[in-house]
Amino acid sequence: MTATGLHPRFVLLLCFISTAACNTFAFTEEPSDRGGRADGYCSRVLRAQSNRKEGNSEFRLRVEGDPESYHPGSTYRVTVTAASPSYFRGFTLIAMKDGAEGDKDEDYAGNFQIIDEEETQFMTNCPPAVTESTPRRRTSIQVFWTAPPSGSGCVFLKASIVQKRIIYFQDEGLLTKKLCEKDTTDKPLLDCCACGTAKYRVTFYGNWSEKIHPKDYPRRANHWSAIIGASHSKNYVLWEYGGFASEGVKQVAELGSPVKMEEEIRQKGDEVLTVIKMKAQWPAWQPLNVRAAPSAEFSVDRTRHLMSFLTMLGPSPDWNVGLSAEDLCTKECGWVQKVVQDLIPWDAGTDSGVSYESPNKPSVPQEKIRPLTSLDHPQSPFYDPEGGAITPVARVMVERIARKGEQCNIVPDNVDDIVADIAQEEKEEDDTPETCIYSNWSPWSACSSATCEKGKRMRQRMLKAQLDLSVPCPHTQDFEPCMGPGCSDEDASTCMMSEWITWAPCSVSCGAGTRSRERYVKQFPDDGSICTLPTEETENCVVNEECSPSSCLVTEWGEWDVCSATCGLGMKRRERMVKMPPADGSICGAEVLEVEKCMMPECHTIPCLLTPWSDWSDCSVTCGKGLRTRQRMLKSPVELGECTEELEQVEKCMLPECPIDCVMTEWSEWSECNKSCGKGHTIRTRMVMLEPQFGGDPCPEAIQRKKCKIRKCNRGQGNSDEKKRPEGNSEHPGCRMRPWSSWTECTKICGGGIQERLMTVKQKIKTAQLSSCKDRKEIRACNVHPC
Repeated sequence: MTATGLHPRFVLLLCFISTAACNTFAFTEEPSDRGGRADGYCSRVLRAQSNRKEGNSEFRLRVEGDPESYHPGSTYRVTVTAASPSYFRGFTLIAMKDGAEGDKDEDYAGNFQIIDEEETQFMTNCPPAVTESTPRRRTSIQVFWTAPPSGSGCVFLKASIVQKRIIYFQDEGLLTKKLCEKDTTDKPLLDCCACGTAKYRVTFYGNWSEKIHPKDYPRRANHWSAIIGASHSKNYVLWEYGGFASEGVKQVAELGSPVKMEEEIRQKGDEVLTVIKMKAQWPAWQPLNVRAAPSAEFSVDRTRHLMSFLTMLGPSPDWNVGLSAEDLCTKECGWVQKVVQDLIPWDAGTDSGVSYESPNKPSVPQEKIRPLTSLDHPQSPFYDPEGGAITPVARVMVERIARKGEQCNIVPDNVDDIVADIAQEEKEEDDTPETCIYSNWSPWSACSSATCEKGKRMRQRMLKAQLDLSVPCPHTQDFEPCMGPGCSDEDASTCMMSEWITWAPCSVSCGAGTRSRERYVKQFPDDGSICTLPTEETENCVVNEECSPSSCLVTEWGEWDVCSATCGLGMKRRERMVKMPPADGSICGAEVLEVEKCMMPECHTIPCLLTPWSDWSDCSVTCGKGLRTRQRMLKSPVELGECTEELEQVEKCMLPECPIDCVMTEWSEWSECNKSCGKGHTIRTRMVMLEPQFGGDPCPEAIQRKKCKIRKCNRGQGNSDEKKRPEGNSEHPGCRMRPWSSWTECTKICGGGIQERLMTVKQKIKTAQLSSCKDRKEIRACNVHPC
């Protein structure tokens, strides 16, 4: 034991670099009594001139995003801060495995990375620890910490702070952060007991780049497909590890198309509360000051408290990232404040390719969805022969931005909620004793947040007189939540809006297109009404570059469909078509479907009893695009007037493309017999005009031949004109013939053509019969393969 009464394994020395620094803070060191390493490796004892204090109020160790778990191999920003007006001069930061004593190398977890060498450095006698470079006043420091490999268990990040020569803070309270390894397959789905609804914003940060993932990185075509997802109940699964990909998931994974996935989501009806959509990102990575991270808002309630989404990492065989059934309901009957999670790619099980640009190779039979690993295949861009963790390719952050309706959580979610609850209680229950006489409240202070973020403000009053000294006089300060300046010019009692984010890139890579920018609601009106201020702006843009072979042209947007509701809130959609696909054969990345809300006149509350909706009818066509309907009926006549409820619904349906049969030309005329005597054959041909498509009838034969016989050959003459003869010999008495010419070029390059060759008369003998002494021609088929 040391003079301070603390065992060395519970204390970490704050060792400063120079002797003068150590003297300034009056620290002394003594060797460990545990018989550890001779150099005192991380086991020396800090002795200050007073007892240490907990860092609950003034100092805080924070991991960016406030995660509750770590992903093996992921890198996190770690900060140590002092609340104004506090400061600190020295610090030490370590990452230690749960239950470890810190006297050997393997007790420490992960690795720190120095960001600013003028502020921080590794400890000389304790390499796993980080300390200050120079002992001076400071209010914050930051370093990077890379999480340990899989199987390391829980980790404690601990900081020790020296403020003055007689005051230090160590390890306790907000100076310690516990992180446990994230289990991506552990998804217990509990019944949600929260009340009201909560609104969230999900933001997607893609960090798949050549710098972080250099192996075989596809420089030209890298992108994230349009993000598609939903908030939903536990009765619906968009995707999950160990399950099979639906057709919608397959189309996202292989083609980057969210259309089928959105159809599947909308068909789930009441199992889904909000459809989540974000635009595709070309290229996959750009700095945040060039392109803002895409985000979308969604809501959850007691029955639909799960959130799932996916996006394709392209180009790839069938690789994606996303969240599956992320539960935003807490066991304390509240709503989760924030979720931050690193994402590694997973395989949809529909294609067996092993690299970014592998040719299509459908998995037969289809395989289950599984996370990619670093030992999958040597050609994989994520391959590591040592089996290390894959560096995450993206990070997602889900933040709660509003709550509506009655809230019934047993425990407030965080410090901000506690402050708000206390402020409300103080306003409702002013328990100021009558023996305390105060001055009037001062004006409210400025909001503690200097930007458009949630903060708090304060007002004060002075105690003028305390008539009974045995009765304390509380409440000389009052706090309430507030929003920082710059959100909006609107009055705080209406909507508080964020600043507009940077314009998104133009929707086209060449020619004319559009671009948009967004903002979001920072604070909703106190009366619970809907914010009507715009959250998105769109303008035209022109990219003055020549369109490349991978560019595609699309038509203008069509007219909006009729609103799906006859009264109240509904949905409408519009479409456009691909006018010219990319010349290089790639998939067109332009959006071809838009869906938005529409508001019809207020629904009248005329009572009417209706039967449930019937099943959807069969599609009106057997192939291609058609329509289908469903109906419901009135159970009883309406006494107060006509029922305004919809009795029939019509929607589009899409069946497999109609088969197209092969189309051939007419037969040609029969050729001449290929023999001048004896047995031969003649042929005729036809060509393919249209290849079969979508399972149509295959093409029939393109060439036919039949036997022919001119006359019986003379003895010894034979019946083959293909036999070589000496020049001057003739097949008929009195004729001398030239040798056969070469075959002509084929009349077609595919689909069936013909070739010819000639034998002409060289000399006629006077006694020869004219009918038996003439030029000869042979014909044969060529290039009969389909075009």
